[in-house]
Amino acid sequence: MIQKIALLQMDIAFADPVANRNKAEEMICEAVKGNPDVICLSETWNVGFFPKENLKDLADVDGQPTKELLGRLASKYKVNIVGGSVANRRGDKIYNTGFVFDREGKCIAEYDKIHGFSPSGEHTYFEGGSKLCTFELDGIKAGMIICYDMRFLELVRTLALDGIQILFIPAQWPHPRLKHWKTLAMARAIENQMFVAAINGVGTANDLKFCGNSMLIDPWGEVLANAGEDEKIIMAEADFSIVEDIREKINVFRDRKPELYKLWGD
Repeated sequence: MIQKIALLQMDIAFADPVANRNKAEEMICEAVKGNPDVICLSETWNVGFFPKENLKDLADVDGQPTKELLGRLASKYKVNIVGGSVANRRGDKIYNTGFVFDREGKCIAEYDKIHGFSPSGEHTYFEGGSKLCTFELDGIKAGMIICYDMRFLELVRTLALDGIQILFIPAQWPHPRLKHWKTLAMARAIENQMFVAAINGVGTANDLKFCGNSMLIDPWGEVLANAGEDEKIIMAEADFSIVEDIREKINVFRDRKPELYKLWGD
């Protein structure tokens, strides 16, 4: 199975969800001209990362604006959309939520970011999620985490042990930690022998400058496409036979000895 995957590296307008929905629609309409199987967006693309003063008013309510937009476009163009994440209000709480849509426009998965980035206070504004996220796109098992989640290798390994072949990582990852972004994304691909689609933003929000470099990485750690630091749409093909091949040649899952491992906090 080969899938063409499009990564939408977006310069997000801070605290302007209307402008961002319009731009997301424009970029999706442009991306479909390349006939991708999957289109991916970045983190909190509806409001940016993240307006603290009026976040509650700017956030989606129960994800409805995002579900309407992305579901409509997925159905119209018969394309899978991994919808990055949005600031999303459910009741009195705000979540950093990702939505996934199949080719019929059905929302087939939702994921609330588990690990809020404590250095920026994200964990005090967004409620942390409590469930892992896996789903299938055209028969390929996939998983999603969001940005800071990538630093928690236990989370990613758990998804890998559940059989995912590709991990989607929408993010708003800033300078000066570009080296961390590249290194961690490659490591998660190599150590778990799977594809990684890491979709970052560009531009600025207050004193943050985002480092872009959205990438599709194969299970050998080869970067199949990199968007640099400009607003851009990139595409590359993921040949999922590589996953089976590498897991046969270097079978780290078979060779694990989990009875000897003890995670902190156990």
